[in-house]
Amino acid sequence: VQLQASGGGLVQAGGSLRLSCKASGIILRINFMEWYRQAPGKQRDLVASITSGGITNYTGSVKGRFTVSKDNIKNTIYLQMNDLKPEDTAAYFCSIFWRGTRYWGQGTQVTVSS
Repeated sequence: VQLQASGGGLVQAGGSLRLSCKASGIILRINFMEWYRQAPGKQRDLVASITSGGITNYTGSVKGRFTVSKDNIKNTIYLQMNDLKPEDTAAYFCSIFWRGTRYWGQGTQVTVSS
């Protein structure tokens, strides 16, 4: 299983970014996927998740601003991030727990300037 994340960058507060995570070696259509983030010196926290059926869930601080989605044909999940705030600055990781093992993408850095 390989997860390739991309789409991070530097953006001003109030701006938007879309992260992508392309999976190989696994079929996203039938799996539960998650996005995490980790700020410097802090633990890695769950941001959003999407089930095989497309049901989404978000941590409170991003509700109404972030949207997780997936493209089953491209085997890719996305995290659309709007109205970004400086506190959203972190490395973002896509992840899946599959057959007893947690897999991580390599992380993509999001930096929001005030």
